[in-house]
Amino acid sequence: METFRPIIRAYAVSIGVWSALSLLTGWNYRIFDEGLNIHSTLPDMLLLAESRGFAYALLTPPIFYLTRRYMSRPSGRFRYVLLYVLGLPPFMLLYSCLRWVVLPPWDATLQQYVPRSSHGPLELIYGSFADQITIYIAVVFAAHAYQYFEKVRKQDLEKFEFQRALAASELQALKMQLHPHFLFNTLHGISTLIDTDQSSAKAMVVKLSTLLRSTLEYSGSDLIPLREELTFVREYLDLETMRLGTRLTIAWSIDPTTQQILVPQLILQPLVENAVRHGIACSRDGGWLEITSQKRGSSLEICIRNSIGGKRTPGIGVGLKTTDARLRYLYSDEAKFSFVETADRVAIVTMVLPALGASLDQSAEPFCPRPTEMSEENHARISRG
Repeated sequence: METFRPIIRAYAVSIGVWSALSLLTGWNYRIFDEGLNIHSTLPDMLLLAESRGFAYALLTPPIFYLTRRYMSRPSGRFRYVLLYVLGLPPFMLLYSCLRWVVLPPWDATLQQYVPRSSHGPLELIYGSFADQITIYIAVVFAAHAYQYFEKVRKQDLEKFEFQRALAASELQALKMQLHPHFLFNTLHGISTLIDTDQSSAKAMVVKLSTLLRSTLEYSGSDLIPLREELTFVREYLDLETMRLGTRLTIAWSIDPTTQQILVPQLILQPLVENAVRHGIACSRDGGWLEITSQKRGSSLEICIRNSIGGKRTPGIGVGLKTTDARLRYLYSDEAKFSFVETADRVAIVTMVLPALGASLDQSAEPFCPRPTEMSEENHARISRG
C-alpha cells in the first residue's frame, strides 16, 4: 500500500485540479454559446467540460513522472525536445479514447450527445486537435516548472541541513575545547598541592572525578536546567576553594524562578574559571566572586562579577571567546553577551538568554549554594560594584 500511495495522491491532486478548471471552462462554454445565440444548457456544458478535464487528469501524472525521470538525466537538448514531440501523438490518441469512453461525443450542431458508433475517437482528434496540442504543451511546461521548484526546494533543504550539521559540529568543537582547558587547569591546581597538602590534593582528585561524571551525564545535551549548571559550578568552586582557601569569597543571588530555565551546558564554568584564575588567584590577598540570575520578562539574565587583583593580561581569553561563540551558534541574535571592566577594578560578565523551559515543573530540588564566610569589607565591595 505504501508503494501505491504516491500514485494515488498524484491522481487525486490531478483530478481535483482539473475538475476545478473544468468548472470554469464549462461556465465559459455557456457564456460563449449565449453570445452566438446557441441554446445550450449549463449542466450539459459542465458535463462536457468535466469529461474532457477528467481525460486530461488521467494523462497528467504520467507526463509529470516522465519529466521527473528524464529531466535529471544528462542528455542532448535536441533529443530531449524530440522526446516530447514524439510524445504528442500518443497523448492525443489516448485523450481521445478516454474522452470517447467517459462520455459519448458531443455534436455542436445538434447541441446533444450522439451515439459512440457515429463518431469514433479519431474524429475527436480532428475536431479539437488544436486544443489538445495546447493542453499538452501546457502540461509539459507545468511539469517542468514543478520539477524545477522541487529541485530548488530540495537544494534549499539540503543547504539548511548542511548548515545545521556544520553549526552542530562547530558547537561540539567549542564544547570539546572547554573540556581539556578545564581539565588541564584543574590538574595544574592539584599538582601545586601534591607536595604541600597531600590530603587536599587527594580530595581535589575525588571532587574532579565527580565533576567529570557530571559532564558525561549531560554530554549529549546542548541545553540543561540552570539548576544543574549552577550545581556543576558550585562543585567546581569547591575545588578552587580547596586550593585558594580563604582567599576566595563567593556570593550567590539566584532567583528561584530561574532554576528550571534551560541554558547551554558548561556555559558558566569557563566564565567562573576565568574570573578565579585571572581576577582572584593572581592576587595575594585573593578576592570575591558573585553569581546572580534573574528573570526579566521572557529573558534570563545571568551576571558574574568578580574583583580584579594583580596584573592582568589585556584582551579576551578562551573562556570569553568560546562562550560568545556558543551563544551565537545556539541563539543567533536572541542572546546578548557583554564583558566590561569598571574603573574600580571589577570585571562584569552579563548574559541575556531566551527563557526557554521557564514553564517546566518547579517542584524539582532547588539549587542550594553552600554558605561561605564573607567579611564586611568584601560584602561592601560587592554591593558598591
